[in-house]
Amino acid sequence: MSELHLILNTPEDRDRWARALQRELPAVRIHADDREQPCDYALLWQPPEDVISHAHSLKAIIALGAGVDSILKLPGLPEGVPLVRIEDSGMAAEMAEYGVYAVLQEFRQFRWYEAEQRKRRWSPRPRQSHESCPVGVLGLGVLGERTAGLIASLGFPVYGWSRTPREIAGVRCRSGEEGLVEVLSESRVLIVLLPLTAETRGLLDAKRLELLPRGATLVNLARGPLVRENDLLQALDSGHVGHAFLDVFETEPLPVEHPLWTHRNVTVTPHIAAQATVESMAEQVAAKIRSLEAGNPVTGVVDRARGY
Repeated sequence: MSELHLILNTPEDRDRWARALQRELPAVRIHADDREQPCDYALLWQPPEDVISHAHSLKAIIALGAGVDSILKLPGLPEGVPLVRIEDSGMAAEMAEYGVYAVLQEFRQFRWYEAEQRKRRWSPRPRQSHESCPVGVLGLGVLGERTAGLIASLGFPVYGWSRTPREIAGVRCRSGEEGLVEVLSESRVLIVLLPLTAETRGLLDAKRLELLPRGATLVNLARGPLVRENDLLQALDSGHVGHAFLDVFETEPLPVEHPLWTHRNVTVTPHIAAQATVESMAEQVAAKIRSLEAGNPVTGVVDRARGY
């Protein structure tokens, strides 16, 4: 492969990224922008607005993560240049683990037993059947399909929802607005794994949260703005949503004064549901660049109109 020039812009681990990419692609030269050198590829994660303002020779833009919403908002995003996202890199397994953890917390009533322990009470509860704990998964891409399948393998009834019809063994797949209403209405635990697009922003508002069975558990592992936080707080205060596991938020890091930190029915984690290593992601990025340089198609190309 001839010498290539890359823009690498990420707020975290830039040096580690550079080392990993250099190992995978020894011929590349890495730049912060292309003001001094025209670049072939831009590798971006949560970039500043002007990072590609001078980019006129890009062959592709590669998002260094599963989400692309911050890149799609860039002013002057060049038309006709493919936007490619990283796929999985071990994230699906980790996301599925978090989903299973949240389901088991609800199904086995572990939070209730923790509260009883603090009161020094020996209070066994009757066993529940798996059928009594239907799980809904919103979003059936790579992450959602893996999560839904793993939970179904444990014996839980699983409903999955996506924008377009899907078929997944062991999962009751639904689509469209009517399908969304059904999935929400059935889900004792609802796991959110949707991309953030113009259509999904604020999807879980007061009206849709009201469709959940009273006392349901909400698990948001995707993007904070999918859920209207003020509406969720009201649903938690009223008891309609019994508990929320939140790994993502409208503002990150979550402001210290935010009421979600101290709400007794909220579990906060700092966007760690799936943490692929830089090295595994760099390996995938390098493979995509090699394929593009050879004139071959790559997977993970984003449909800009759909936002994922």
